[in-house]
Amino acid sequence: MSTARIDFYNASPAAIKAMLTLEGSVGKLGLEPSLIELVKMRASQINGCAFCLDMHSRDARKAGESERRLHVLPAWRETNLFSAREQAALAWTEALTQVTQGHASDADYEFAKAEFSEAELVNLTLAITTINAWNRFAIGFRSQLPQL
Repeated sequence: MSTARIDFYNASPAAIKAMLTLEGSVGKLGLEPSLIELVKMRASQINGCAFCLDMHSRDARKAGESERRLHVLPAWRETNLFSAREQAALAWTEALTQVTQGHASDADYEFAKAEFSEAELVNLTLAITTINAWNRFAIGFRSQLPQL
């Protein structure tokens, strides 16, 4: 088990205020809350952020997400449980989270563009960027899961 490094919330309140402002903006962009939770979960799975997975799986359940869909989320391409819009968001999430593996492909962009307006695609990209930033804070400073 890893040991927490620093409490980044208290170490730099100004930085966290900026992140919380960004996070608050994501919630006001008009994208479906359920879609945002799936994006947060998928990026956190790719990044291996246990803290964020714990938090966002609870948030997703509270928002009405099913256990079944959460369990198969890593294999979303292999199931018909996700809408085309959700699939496009998940593909775009993977493309932007894994940019070192070949950048965002034209196929992923075209898929996202077919399901989202230009403004929605920019907003989705901000949501993906934001969860990836939170993942880096939690992973870098080894945020600990709350005790059961």
